[in-house]
Amino acid sequence: MTTQNCFSSSCGRRRKYKLFTMEPLMDAYEARSCLDVITEELSEEEAADEDAFVMVPDSHSPDAFCSQCRTLTHTGSAAHACHTLLTPAAAAQQVKDELSRSRSKLSEKIVEMENFASNLEEIFITVEENFGRQEQNLEQHYNEVLQTLSQRNDARAAALDEQKNRKLERLYSELLQCGRTLDASKELIESAQEVHRRQDKRAFLQAVMPVIKRVEQFSSTEVDLKLGVSLDFDVPTTDLSDVRQMMDSINLLPAPSAPVMNPQICNSATDTSLHVCWSLFSDDTVEFYELHWRLISDDCTMETPQDVSQMKVKETHCTVSDLLPNAQYELWVTATNTTGISPASERAVYMTVPSPPVIRPRQCVSSLDAALIRWDSGNTNPVESYTLEFRESDADGSGTATESIVAIPSCECLVQLQPWKRYIISVRAVNIGGPSERSEPIDVSTAGTFFHLLEDTAHPSLSLSADGLTMFYLDEDLPLSHMTFSDSTFARCVAVLGDLVPIRGQYYWEIEVDEDTEFRVGVAYEDTQRNSYLGGNNTSWCMRHIVTPSRHKYEFLHNGWTPDIRITVQPLRIGVFLDYAAGILSFYNAALRQHLHTFSCHFLHYLHPCFALDNPGALTLRTGLSAPAYVTRP
Repeated sequence: MTTQNCFSSSCGRRRKYKLFTMEPLMDAYEARSCLDVITEELSEEEAADEDAFVMVPDSHSPDAFCSQCRTLTHTGSAAHACHTLLTPAAAAQQVKDELSRSRSKLSEKIVEMENFASNLEEIFITVEENFGRQEQNLEQHYNEVLQTLSQRNDARAAALDEQKNRKLERLYSELLQCGRTLDASKELIESAQEVHRRQDKRAFLQAVMPVIKRVEQFSSTEVDLKLGVSLDFDVPTTDLSDVRQMMDSINLLPAPSAPVMNPQICNSATDTSLHVCWSLFSDDTVEFYELHWRLISDDCTMETPQDVSQMKVKETHCTVSDLLPNAQYELWVTATNTTGISPASERAVYMTVPSPPVIRPRQCVSSLDAALIRWDSGNTNPVESYTLEFRESDADGSGTATESIVAIPSCECLVQLQPWKRYIISVRAVNIGGPSERSEPIDVSTAGTFFHLLEDTAHPSLSLSADGLTMFYLDEDLPLSHMTFSDSTFARCVAVLGDLVPIRGQYYWEIEVDEDTEFRVGVAYEDTQRNSYLGGNNTSWCMRHIVTPSRHKYEFLHNGWTPDIRITVQPLRIGVFLDYAAGILSFYNAALRQHLHTFSCHFLHYLHPCFALDNPGALTLRTGLSAPAYVTRP
């Protein structure tokens, strides 16, 4: 069979293999389509049954269903006395549930069949590629053998031609020598004949003696009449051991087929390493594997050449280290033996787990029954979700089992907790590679209201302490050109907002001020106007202290209006109580346990504590306090 015929035959086999591999895969797809249609029809029937199924009592119709015999019967039938009887409606629902479970199992089997058929198709493709490669190797070996034999034949022909030339040259030399001898004999004979014809006896005798001597000398000389050149040729022996070795090496050990990269499994990665596995669906002999990988970043595409790292391993798995966290890597592998290197596997994408998030304690708030935890991702690339873990902490350091909230899409989470407890809370970042390590934990108490001042809302003239609980309004006035305003900062009132848990509960906090400090304290909606004063609009409620030459004046402002209230004892520690359910905001002289004023309002939105200084001074916030017993609605 010629090489062209071999190639034609192999192409036919490949087409047959391709059709063979596609048939089960198409059957699986058709089964999946039929199953989807059945599922949709059953769902529609169930919905219709729920709307239209009505039991019509009939004394002659069966009114029970035997779960053992799985037949309709009558209640009280002796044949089914020891069996479990169900109403037709319950039996129908039970059968539908069983059918749904069977449908789910069948769907899983079809998925397995699809995966198996896809795997078989990959194997067939690999076999075809290996066959084509072996066919090319065989043709290459065949051409090499023919080329070697042709070279050896040319060498032997050249050696024989050289022998022929040497023999012909030798024969030609002997032929020339024989011709010279014949010429000498002819000349001698002619000389003798000439002497013999002379008539003068005296002249004859004088001339004949030299001739006789020459004849005697010529006769005494032996002439070699043997052939000096052998007519046989010496055929050179040819060393064909290398050709024999080449022939023996054909099909002795085929090159390996392409390995198959396994998909990434759960918990197979850390933030700096990946455990990679692959398979070889053949009996090929492999000396080692060579794993290649490269980083996939937003700055490049899959086709852009990047720095490729590699390592040699003996097993079908290895751990790749020194990687970036929360990053995707493209990996592929080749197999090698003494014959050659396999084709590269299909490229797989693995992902390292993220770095641990970083909880922001200054932006975490809590109340009696909830906490709002905020954190930074800790990763350059986005992650899929976050998991928040919390457990109760006892005084001895022990605690209850850890609870988790999973699939958190953003960097904050509202957690419902038990009052009067302490909790240890940590966060993990999650991607397809798995969860990260826990963040540094934060200790959260539900014994009162905990929050800090929001620096991003503060007027540029305000300074906040490191703990976020004290605000300062310094004497020197900053030039307007040195002030930086944003949409969230107060522009007219020297104020700042606090933060509460966004649930409609009860909250209590206190403020400490000096007796000469002019201030405003209260609550406001998050979107309260930043270019107006607290209490001067309908989105804020506050208590205001004004120092006049004659007395200390207090106002309780909302929308620019205040009731006429006189306070005889100046409060330097003010308690603020907010109750969403009761719709009240109350102010107290905390030192004297004295009620000062209460706003009654149905608060439409979540409120933020607000604080302002109308002259240079300081104001200190006290949080983590539970509402005192005297805090009641007047």
